[in-house]
Amino acid sequence: MNTDTHAAHADDHHHGDSRAHGSFSTYMLGFVLSVVLTAIPFWLVMSGALPSKQITALVIMAFAVVQIVVHMIYFLHMNTTSENGWSMMALIFTIVMVVIALSGSLWVMNHLNSNMMPIHQMTGMK
Repeated sequence: MNTDTHAAHADDHHHGDSRAHGSFSTYMLGFVLSVVLTAIPFWLVMSGALPSKQITALVIMAFAVVQIVVHMIYFLHMNTTSENGWSMMALIFTIVMVVIALSGSLWVMNHLNSNMMPIHQMTGMK
């Protein structure tokens, strides 16, 4: 393998992104943030620090969203300039599809729950 072929092959791994993909310090920062963003919700649940289950669930979901962003930035190296913006477009499309699927599923389950015949009405039908 000559040096020109090796250099061309090495350039293929950058996917058009001229900046470095990450250093040890950025990976460690991402790892530490991930551990902290996991430990805090775990502590909230185990200690019962928040007054209600609904508030605890909302706080955990907020930490989950922040952790997704941390993973995307520090480990997946996603930004608006990588791959000429196509990775960001794919992410936006994925988010839209997930929101449509989840909201549709919740809507159907809610209507099924509210339109089902209660069990106490079934006993009087004999």
